[in-house]
Amino acid sequence: MESLIMYGRFDAWDFFANLYFGSTSIVYIVFSILSVLGMWQMFKKSGVKSWWALIPIAREYQLSRCAMREPEGRPYAMILLLQRINLVLGGGLWEPLANKGLDDVTILLLVSVIQVTMLISSFGYSLRIYGGLIQVYNVRKRWMWLWVFFDFIPLLIWGFSKKYQPQWEVEDINAEMARLASHGTSTVMDEGLSVNLEERTTVEFFQKKVLLRDIHMAIPQGHLVLLLGGSGAGKTTYLNAINGYEKAHAEVLLNREDVYKHYRRMQYEVGFVPQSEMMRGKDTVYNTLMDAAKLRLPKDVSPQQRKERVEEVMEIMGLTPVKNSLVDKLSGGQKKRLSISIEFLSNPSLFILDEPDSGLDGVMARELFEHLRQIADEGKIVIVITHTPDRVIDLFDDVIVLAKDSARTGRLAYYGSVEGAREFFGRSTMEEIVKAVNPPEEGGDGLADEFVMRYAEVQNA
Repeated sequence: MESLIMYGRFDAWDFFANLYFGSTSIVYIVFSILSVLGMWQMFKKSGVKSWWALIPIAREYQLSRCAMREPEGRPYAMILLLQRINLVLGGGLWEPLANKGLDDVTILLLVSVIQVTMLISSFGYSLRIYGGLIQVYNVRKRWMWLWVFFDFIPLLIWGFSKKYQPQWEVEDINAEMARLASHGTSTVMDEGLSVNLEERTTVEFFQKKVLLRDIHMAIPQGHLVLLLGGSGAGKTTYLNAINGYEKAHAEVLLNREDVYKHYRRMQYEVGFVPQSEMMRGKDTVYNTLMDAAKLRLPKDVSPQQRKERVEEVMEIMGLTPVKNSLVDKLSGGQKKRLSISIEFLSNPSLFILDEPDSGLDGVMARELFEHLRQIADEGKIVIVITHTPDRVIDLFDDVIVLAKDSARTGRLAYYGSVEGAREFFGRSTMEEIVKAVNPPEEGGDGLADEFVMRYAEVQNA
């Protein structure tokens, strides 16, 4: 009986030690406790709740926030969680592989590959986080060696020594970037798109995350608008907020009609063409558009009116010569134009396109954007995302530039004419403008905060 009790205590200790510390080694546990003490003080310095240091996995994520490496902290925390679960289960996380009828050698190889991949990934993310902390505390890079091998030492020194202070606090950064908000509103236009977006939020890792903040603009009818921004700047999130697919804390008015309040009716006034094409390859161009017309045009439209509208759209988009061709037989540019034509059937007032020139060469892309220019000239608003803007920039009226600020929030860095954008950013090409606002780790100049602040000041002037 006594041996069973002792065995039960031992199992309980293993479970707790693996769950909380990640190991049953006394030395490792001592080092972990010292790390927690150091994190407690560092969190206090960085404006993060100190008690996060007591919660496994969550504390590593909070450390990434202190390092301004939150995007790396999320996958890093998930990998640590999987590793911790596997320890608690004694390797049982991989048991489902045995139920697939695989032999022991195959299972061993798969498990080894998974574990090595997780180990390498977690090490890479930890290096990014440690590097961020070195920048935040403005110390020499040789500290990295201590972080890698004895992380509790810099945690204790930086946490308890008054000599080492972070250059900014996490909450200070959020407050500073919130201060940059223009707090204005765009003009409500009788004919055009008016956007007053205060913020678009989501919940990630049990905390509110602001994806977009403080974006105000008024786009007149007849304008072809380029939407620029680096990866993660919020371009797609912004477009989804405009068309009502993912509502934000915002007012979006199209020709004075509220897109959110009257979504069922207004969704026919907004055409959205995604990057991927979803069309049946064995249908002809004409039949594809006729089928789409039955879905997108009002029920009271007669068959003759549907036919006339389809023929009108084919003529506008240059598809009449291939009306009887199978979709599979079309060129890349023709397929893009057909995809656009499907959305254009309902004659929307606002037309949104996500990388319509993806996979097209310069000649086909030029032809496609000339058709979009023609649509805008008919009094429509056309907003386009493209990663190769400079080859067709002469066709655009305006440019919107979104950028990630220091708090990783999508902000409006500029909205206005193309020529005005060149002057505002001091760059001659659109690609150079994107590079200017992109963070250094993505090959950019890291000037997002500067231009967001400058544009906010211009708006408030």
